[in-house]
Amino acid sequence: MTMTELSYALDTLFILLSAALVMWMAAGFSMLEAGLVRTKNTTEILVKNILLYALACLCYFFIGYRLMYGETTISDYSPSAYLFFQMVFVATAMSIVSGAVAERMKLSMFLVFTLIMTSVIYPLVGSWTWGGGFLSEMGFVDFAGSGVVHMTGAAAALAGVMILGPRKGKYGHSGAIYPIPGANMPLATLGTLILWFGWLGFNGGSLLSIHTVENANAVANIFLNTNLSAAAGAVSAFAITRLIWRKADLTMILNGVLAGLVAITAEPAAATATSSVLIGTGAGALVVASIVLLDRLKIDDPVGAISVHGVAGLYGLICAVLTSVSASISVQLLGAAIIFLWVFSSSLLVWWFLARAFGIRLSMEHEYIGADISECGVEAYPEFVASKSR
Repeated sequence: MTMTELSYALDTLFILLSAALVMWMAAGFSMLEAGLVRTKNTTEILVKNILLYALACLCYFFIGYRLMYGETTISDYSPSAYLFFQMVFVATAMSIVSGAVAERMKLSMFLVFTLIMTSVIYPLVGSWTWGGGFLSEMGFVDFAGSGVVHMTGAAAALAGVMILGPRKGKYGHSGAIYPIPGANMPLATLGTLILWFGWLGFNGGSLLSIHTVENANAVANIFLNTNLSAAAGAVSAFAITRLIWRKADLTMILNGVLAGLVAITAEPAAATATSSVLIGTGAGALVVASIVLLDRLKIDDPVGAISVHGVAGLYGLICAVLTSVSASISVQLLGAAIIFLWVFSSSLLVWWFLARAFGIRLSMEHEYIGADISECGVEAYPEFVASKSR
């Protein structure tokens, strides 16, 4: 085997293993969301996550990839490996939407939006950036997708939440906010840890090469920085909640982890270990403030997805200016604005049309009994529910 053949094989294997880690993040999103919704909506949120992943793969294969990259010629590693790697990224973006609209949306309408999001809305963002489009030519920096993936998913989610409205009983007429706690904190914690693990492939694999000493060191640095940012995000969120509410709020800590991961994703290769800790610390504090603010604005996001992926995603794009010599604040802000405006406006139009033409929200009765029964006909915890109803 020649050196060229060996490097081709090594890089292909590296991309495939990284893609498998990113695919495993689908399990993380599933468990996180299943833990943060009520028992009566657990089966339905799992159905959404399985089907969105399957639909995202098919739509991206048939339409999205060509729209994003056109006719590409790849010779350094397997083209199929690269396609698979990009395919699992689009599924991640769609998973963000799933949690934000949980517990009150019709399953069929969510799946229709999935088709449009993964076929057109996300691939166009990708074509402008990673596909060598105008944002890339301007010098926009987003190494692994703080904006391309995470802010895109959050913008689509925000549009859906605004059209959908809050869950029944979440907000009172006098401005009161009533917490609706998730049903299973162990599942939510497991989901977060799976996402933390899978994120190493998300960021590390984005280098697309490991066969040289320089690239091997770069991948190791990305792994280290990604992990440190997540850890700092967790500690920061814990410190804020402890300071303000005198409690160790687990959901805020979990979202602090995810915010740290999202923020470092914009530029994990150029950052130092120390700067990664600082970025994660800021993300953990920012996500707590954002979740509280959105709740006061009556934007009902059951899992905090808009804050974690949108606000922390924008923060990560800005932080890239501090770590990458090729990033400028003006281009980063302009790129973030273009991505947000395109995704939010196009998603808002799609959600509005679906709402007017078909209705996207569950009826009051179906929302009350839960989407597990009304949408799926299967309860996640039948014995538990039955025992409580006696």
